[in-house]
Amino acid sequence: MKVVIVGGVAGGMSAATRLRRLSETAEIIVLERGDHVSFANCGLPYYVGGVIPKRESLLLQTPESLAARFRLDVRVRSEAITLDPESRTVVVRELDSGREYLESFDELVLSTGASAIVPPLPGADRALVLRDVADVDRMSAAVSEVGSAVVVGAGFIGVEMAENLVRRGISTTVVERGPQVLAPLDTEMAAPVAAELREHGIRLELGAELVRIGADTATLADRRVVPADLVIMAIGVRPESALARGAGLDIGSAGGVVVDDRLRTSAPHVYAVGDVVEKTDALSGEPMPVPLANAANRQGRLVADVIAGLPAVDPPASGTAILGVFGLTAAMTGWSEKRLRAAGRRFRALHSHPLAHAGYYPGARGISLKLLVDPDTDEILGAQAVGADGVDKRIDVLATAMAGGITASRLMDLELAYAPQFGSAKDPVNMLGYMADNLRTGVLRTAQWSEVDDAIVAGTCLLDVRSPEEYAEGSIPGAVNIPLDELRDRAAEIPAGPVLVFCRVGQRGNSATRLLTQLGHDAVNLDGGYLTWCAATAAPHP
Repeated sequence: MKVVIVGGVAGGMSAATRLRRLSETAEIIVLERGDHVSFANCGLPYYVGGVIPKRESLLLQTPESLAARFRLDVRVRSEAITLDPESRTVVVRELDSGREYLESFDELVLSTGASAIVPPLPGADRALVLRDVADVDRMSAAVSEVGSAVVVGAGFIGVEMAENLVRRGISTTVVERGPQVLAPLDTEMAAPVAAELREHGIRLELGAELVRIGADTATLADRRVVPADLVIMAIGVRPESALARGAGLDIGSAGGVVVDDRLRTSAPHVYAVGDVVEKTDALSGEPMPVPLANAANRQGRLVADVIAGLPAVDPPASGTAILGVFGLTAAMTGWSEKRLRAAGRRFRALHSHPLAHAGYYPGARGISLKLLVDPDTDEILGAQAVGADGVDKRIDVLATAMAGGITASRLMDLELAYAPQFGSAKDPVNMLGYMADNLRTGVLRTAQWSEVDDAIVAGTCLLDVRSPEEYAEGSIPGAVNIPLDELRDRAAEIPAGPVLVFCRVGQRGNSATRLLTQLGHDAVNLDGGYLTWCAATAAPHP
């Protein structure tokens, strides 16, 4: 069996090495257009920032090492320019010599990845992107000579690049067309990330559009000019599907190659993996792009299993992702509230602000958690988390729960590792389960931060049950303050009609809402409390 793999980074190299472990007799050829194979894409921004000091740390394997260990025929600077599925051949061009030759195959795997989007703006030829080792070499040379930079795009890569430019002492501006950083997150969950960026001196131009790049400036649509010795494009990627398109393979609406659950394309004996394919969304079952390294590596292994005749199936994707920015971590899995609203899907939102570990153990810092739940089935639809510690652990648990079909209420039953320096006896994930169960059974009713203004207009009483000291430091305008510990004795002060109760994070509000409900009041708790409202409305809070 002769297998040709086009693309030698995450998915392609995972496929090649796995296939060798499964078949010692297979002839395996890897064609890579670039200079390097099997490099650490996700580490590139951190090499630019000096966090990873040695360039060789990014180079995980070489053609020589892969030949020695796995007997792979790895050909760098070799571009597959045409593919003929019917004759099972591919035309390869050697980029150094220009020589072209025909390579046959029994099975072929496309792992051509995705390319950075660079809009056709005046001066765009000066902009840099960061996708491979050649890109990082250009960028590393550039940052040593500049004092200012503009990063276009505030997605995961854009935010990582901004952080690492600041680490190099470069004055940095981030230009983002949308109204917030990290568009996959909901407004109130992205707000702490924006605050962290600003706190470290990064200028955020949100709701702004770049229209021109000058010699050392960047011009925005409103004609403002910002200093830009260096411009980095980080507005997204598109699948590198030209080879597949030219071969007549089915291409999806997002430009990715269409594959089935065994990673087979529309042409027999041709497979595709990684950023070039459209994956199946775990929630909707519809195709979607997921340009993430873990998905590419997983698919690379799976396609080798399929070629070797093993019963492998590619699972749907939840799009679990994580980002570190200075002292903060942000992560998500599944769908956001914005996406659910756009799809017209019913959901229930839960916010909590627990400590990462037991409060009595030194160093406990807060996490903001958001869980999105189907109100009819209790299915977990998505989750987001932002905080200094423990974010990765909680999102990984929630992503695993989603994959295993564990409902939101049953999160309270998970037996999670506990010691005071690692968590709490009631872990934040367990607490989400308690909250979900209260809502599922009707023990508690909640309102969202986005409903506060309408409640005020409707004449709802806003009741702040925090302490007088907390109230004095700031509250939702129009709220009256009756501390929780005084509520039983002062309940007569609350007017008839609906009552929206809130505290700092929702826990005291929960107790107050239960008390008032049993006293005959129409009371609901503000989900996530004052902290969530402040984050969503950009109001200052202690």
